[in-house]
Amino acid sequence: MELTIFGRFHARTGQADAVAAALREVVPQSRAEPGCVFIEAYRSVQDADLFHIHSRWVDEAAFELHAGLAHTVAFLARVQPLIDHPLAISRARPLDP
Repeated sequence: MELTIFGRFHARTGQADAVAAALREVVPQSRAEPGCVFIEAYRSVQDADLFHIHSRWVDEAAFELHAGLAHTVAFLARVQPLIDHPLAISRARPLDP
């Protein structure tokens, strides 16, 4: 069953450009994975320091594989010091599939 992921990244003061750069680098790499159905990064229009990732994966196993790949691990290591909160990733499925 397809899995949807929502990630929230609120940049520390002065770090928004660095968060944006990290997202721009990791999204195309993730998009190329065979288990990725969709992935896009977004920037809030109300808070320029707030970013989101929305992605869909063919199943939980595909996302677990993604989570362990070098580019994902490197992205998380790069972005965590740039955000002002604990990592916020939510796994979801449609309310009415």
